[in-house]
Amino acid sequence: MNEENKAVEPASVDELVKVTGQLRILHTDEHGNVKEDRTVKNLVVTTGKTHIASRLAGTSSGVMSHMEVGTSSQAAVVGDTTLVAAVAGSRTALGSITAGVPTANAVRHICTFGAGVGTGALTEAGLFNASSAGSMLARTLFSVINKSAGDSIVISWDLTIS
Repeated sequence: MNEENKAVEPASVDELVKVTGQLRILHTDEHGNVKEDRTVKNLVVTTGKTHIASRLAGTSSGVMSHMEVGTSSQAAVVGDTTLVAAVAGSRTALGSITAGVPTANAVRHICTFGAGVGTGALTEAGLFNASSAGSMLARTLFSVINKSAGDSIVISWDLTIS
């Protein structure tokens, strides 16, 4: 093997690329009063990493466009491709996607689950690139949020490449 074909080992941990994420969940009642405001970490799943790689190659895989909430407390694992117990009708289009927020190497996805959408004892959320099926980029679990029919939840999901 000549010098050009040798694998290059990273000189330090700082040269390794990783994708991490966290989300802020803002839960309000029908009058806009804040019931809960929390931040939780997520797991970027294998299909999400594959999606990122395909986008770097310019393939036609769609951008992340939807979030979904569910009621399972089953642990998130890298092989997840869907939520374990999605709430019917909760897959919702993102309100915005912004590159460079909160840092230059991050993307923020924001979604609002308004009154009557995603109602129940919520414990999981996922980020997807389609209104149904599609690729899941990330999944998270959190302690229960009891969303009543009149309540709203806004999820701001930040993914950072470092």
